[in-house]
Amino acid sequence: MTTESVQHGQQSLSTSAARNLATTTKTVPQMMGITPRYLLRALPWVELEAAVYRVNRRRHFLLGDGLIATYTDGDGEARVIAEDLREIVFLRDLDSPVLSALAGGFVQREVAPGEVIAGADAPAGQLHVIAFGRAEKRATGQYGEDALIGVLGDGDFFDARAWARGETQSYQVKAVTPCTVLSLDHRMLSELADQEPVLRAQLDAYAANGQGPTERELPIEMTSGHSGELDLPQTFVDYEESPREYELSIAQTVLKVHTRVSDIYNSSIDQVQAQLRLTSEALRERQEWEMLNNPGYGLLHNVVPSQRVHTRKGAPTPDDLDELLTRVWKQPAFFLAHPRAIAAFGRECTRRGVPPQIVELFGSPFLTWRGVPLLPCDKLDLRGSGNSVPGTTNILLMRVGEAEQGVVGLRPAKVPDEVEPGLSVRAMGVDRQAITSYLMTSYFSAAALVDDAIAVLQNVEVANYYDYS
Repeated sequence: MTTESVQHGQQSLSTSAARNLATTTKTVPQMMGITPRYLLRALPWVELEAAVYRVNRRRHFLLGDGLIATYTDGDGEARVIAEDLREIVFLRDLDSPVLSALAGGFVQREVAPGEVIAGADAPAGQLHVIAFGRAEKRATGQYGEDALIGVLGDGDFFDARAWARGETQSYQVKAVTPCTVLSLDHRMLSELADQEPVLRAQLDAYAANGQGPTERELPIEMTSGHSGELDLPQTFVDYEESPREYELSIAQTVLKVHTRVSDIYNSSIDQVQAQLRLTSEALRERQEWEMLNNPGYGLLHNVVPSQRVHTRKGAPTPDDLDELLTRVWKQPAFFLAHPRAIAAFGRECTRRGVPPQIVELFGSPFLTWRGVPLLPCDKLDLRGSGNSVPGTTNILLMRVGEAEQGVVGLRPAKVPDEVEPGLSVRAMGVDRQAITSYLMTSYFSAAALVDDAIAVLQNVEVANYYDYS
């Protein structure tokens, strides 16, 4: 008994001493980096017998549907990337020197919020590229009302048709935020067309048929509603000659455990199994990140420009999610958004007095919009976030499943030493330092079977708050 115990007249064994004889109740190792990984849970998975997944499609043709990228030169001036001018259909087949000449003719100007970038009554056709900022396309409706017909952001361009024909455009574009705009006059296009027969032929064909930027599958000829002995059209369904193939991607690491730890510190929790479990969780977290953000097969990088939507005001409003639903209207499965983006959407709904409905999935409640659940995912990064900048993010909407021509996850049907679908753990032996190594490998990928299976709402601001009376 200690002197202190004697002085205070302690009459029983202290709890601190008793703990030396007690067996504690322990948890398995905890890890804050584990998330629900709803994308991996909600996606249907296709199990591949081989390592390649080929997506066969009907043949289609692309007419100038894309974005024109820009960069900032050493003098701080915005410049058009010449090769990106091929996003305009009648410039696609031009030689690089001609594209460079066109790129060098763009004139930069800064536009303040509320200022008109290009009016519907502009005297001559121009091509405008928004290097930075957000703008609204507005037109006069059938009954004289002012109608918002679209939102433009970084890389968007207009109006290729007016520029090709040297005529006025049919709508007005007004800056919502400070914008940096690069503009090229029709005069330079005409001068180059006089020197380049290929450009002149492409330009004349484009101006004659009046096609706008769009993507279409080659038509299947047919007739209907006829009577008599009409000669029926003959047709066939053509396929892409070079369909896209998705190879399984990989995430790997080598887990090391000293034999001394696994031999004598293994009760009551198996040290090797605890290490394997936490490492597996980390591999799955990386897998979800790659399936969204990988520049090759990541879903964010495989949304075609026609399926990209800009927010109208910055914060994600019901109008913005409705616009997404117009892009993925055939059996939409779920929205995928950063938790802060879902909170921002909830605030906008509260402000409008239209609280979203709640649905229970995976044992948890989720907000829904038009019956489509919003699943949270922290792998949709907040770009530019910090102490002084709230940051922006994206919201995805997708249709899922092979039968629905939607988005699917890809993994092997079976791999050696598999412990979970697509995840293997292979013992590599004990080295001269008595350390046991385990090779841990996860195989996976993702594919959107057709372009309208997925859409994205871009530049979503998450820091708008309101005082409610």
